[in-house]
Amino acid sequence: MLDITRIRQNPQEIKKASEAKGVTIDTEMLLKLDVAFQSIQREVQTLREERNALSKGITGKPTPEQVEKGKKVKDALDTKEGALQEVETQLKALLMTIPNPSKPDVKIGKDDSENEVIKKVGEPKKFAFTPKDHLTLGEALDILDVKQAAIVSGARFNYLKRDGALLESALRQFAFDTLIKEGFIPVLPPVLIKHEVMEGLGYTAMGEAENIFNLDKDGLYLVGTSEQSVVPLHMNDVLQKADLPRRYVSYSSSFRREAGSYGKDTKGIFRVHQFNKVEMVSFVEEGDDDREHEYLLSLEEKFFQDLELPYQVLAICTGDLGFNAARKYDIEVWIPTQEKYREVTSASTVTDFQSRRLNMRYQDGEQRKYLNVLNGTAFSMNRPIIAILENYQQEDGSVVIPEVLRKYMGKDKIVPVK
Repeated sequence: MLDITRIRQNPQEIKKASEAKGVTIDTEMLLKLDVAFQSIQREVQTLREERNALSKGITGKPTPEQVEKGKKVKDALDTKEGALQEVETQLKALLMTIPNPSKPDVKIGKDDSENEVIKKVGEPKKFAFTPKDHLTLGEALDILDVKQAAIVSGARFNYLKRDGALLESALRQFAFDTLIKEGFIPVLPPVLIKHEVMEGLGYTAMGEAENIFNLDKDGLYLVGTSEQSVVPLHMNDVLQKADLPRRYVSYSSSFRREAGSYGKDTKGIFRVHQFNKVEMVSFVEEGDDDREHEYLLSLEEKFFQDLELPYQVLAICTGDLGFNAARKYDIEVWIPTQEKYREVTSASTVTDFQSRRLNMRYQDGEQRKYLNVLNGTAFSMNRPIIAILENYQQEDGSVVIPEVLRKYMGKDKIVPVK
């Protein structure tokens, strides 16, 4: 949620920033509600002061005149407080529909076709044979099963087995070891959160709720990424400035309906309903988010450099930014059988947008300020596994394990089960 003062001072700027994200807002109505709220708030304050003064002026048994006057003040105050609550509810509801404006350096663009590649690292491998896709490899190695998963759970689910399960475990431990050394606090969060928390995070706007599994009977959502339950870890908290930055690394299952993606990436495990994810979340002081954003991106790059996988970094334009992000970078890794780069991570700053909606602050001397919040993917497990299988495959059908993961798996190659 935006600071109302910012909207009062720059209504056209906020309107334009929202439109750049494809959202039309009624700033005129919002400002009218704001004026009404402030006016009624002043009247309520005046009546409260009158009530208090009247109460202090009574010594002993009140006179009939004092009783009558007190009743009139109380009735007027009750009416005004009711009106104030009604206007405040309308104002907050309208504020909750306004997306986080993008940072000044973010490109204005209509959709993902206007995202910009800002960096490439590594060269795509040239094979002396025709490479196999990850599903063919995974089934031949008996480490991946989508057929039985479809019988048990339906389309877009999978089993990882044997060395497939161990490969995911190795990626998770590699990420945790790396990030804990960087000072990140490990956390295993819940995967179900309340509707009002998901709304506060900003993930139910701009049609994004369509991709969230909703347990309406229980008033809960299944998280689509573990930051959705890690960020609210400090809901209604006041941290100390000396304790910032506060960084977490989390691991959990994530769930997405993939609404609107029918027919896309149906083969294999690239786009599924359930997957596991290692996520980074940072809480920093006001104004430190740009530096932290670059830091999270550098960690994501380090992971794929250590895995020796070719990748590119994208700067995301406004039309593909989403409701709560002010800036976002994606990393895409090379997938040989698709002959293109595909998304594996993202890193976003949401500035103070979520902290205002969830009341997350820090103490800076005599002032309480809103935290800046960031998130970044370490590994969204299925996708780096796809990249490893396809980029490290050998002509005999085996897959070499990236050197950095071998100590976790206790072997240097995945071979067919005999």
